[in-house]
Amino acid sequence: MKERSTGTREDYIKTIYELTALYGRATTNHIAERLGIKPASVTSMIQKLASENPPLLNYRKHRGVVLTPESEREALQITRRHRLLEMFLQQILGYSWDEVHEEAERLEHVISDKFEQCIAQVLGNPRYDPHGDPIPDKNGNQPEQ
Repeated sequence: MKERSTGTREDYIKTIYELTALYGRATTNHIAERLGIKPASVTSMIQKLASENPPLLNYRKHRGVVLTPESEREALQITRRHRLLEMFLQQILGYSWDEVHEEAERLEHVISDKFEQCIAQVLGNPRYDPHGDPIPDKNGNQPEQ
């Protein structure tokens, strides 16, 4: 079984995925703004992720960063976990739709694959979260918006 990555690493991967979906690439400044940290810290982490074996990012100085196919699959898994948690929090635990995001941000890093599968099953394998965003299936495929 593959070891899960850290919460910080997952936050970077998910953020880069979201930014590249919007802009085609993620810049250091966009990542820093989204994560609420200094650009120098982002540069350091990007270089670390790009130098892993295998690399998680394709990074070119002053040109931004994109995910590798492997880290893109990981980003979709993190997104799935997050959005299922939002649905679970709203539908099962009674959180309001404006409360679910922050709670799901904390929980997405700690639930197991089995717990994720149980949530999906209890919810009837939803295709969209409470905000109307698509939930990737367990294979990383997303329903159309």
